[in-house]
Amino acid sequence: MNNVSLIGRLTADPELKHTQSGIATTRFNIAVDRTFVKQGEERQADFITIVAWRQTAEFICKYFTKGRRIAIIGEIRTGSYVDKDGNKRYTFEVFANNVEFCDSKSESGNGGGSGYGGGSQRSYQQNNYRQDAPKPTPSYTSGDEGDFMEMPGDEDLPF
Repeated sequence: MNNVSLIGRLTADPELKHTQSGIATTRFNIAVDRTFVKQGEERQADFITIVAWRQTAEFICKYFTKGRRIAIIGEIRTGSYVDKDGNKRYTFEVFANNVEFCDSKSESGNGGGSGYGGGSQRSYQQNNYRQDAPKPTPSYTSGDEGDFMEMPGDEDLPF
């Protein structure tokens, strides 16, 4: 399972871009504080590259700015390339599937005009469905016994 949850602060304003085929995307970094602090030293942070696509990218670019706290649920993607000196370099990025605000209205610095009115927190979750396609409904909602299959006893389980 490839699932990562992060809370951090944007290091710069995100910039919305579009691919040649018109798909919205953004790539930005967040600073995530480490939990352990050595005595007498300042807290360290890791800077993690986040990539978002389509409506998630549009949502981030519309509502988030440098310094805002953001919660991200996504997956890690790794890659490699050869630099101009012939050295193999490795990359990793988090592809955002779900993002949420972490700042309170007072922390956002916008007072009442924070973009998520009424004090409620707003989030955006990227789904894998076409926007105009109806969402599939589970077949088990009827409660019909035919929707379920009896599982074998514990003795047949491989663990």
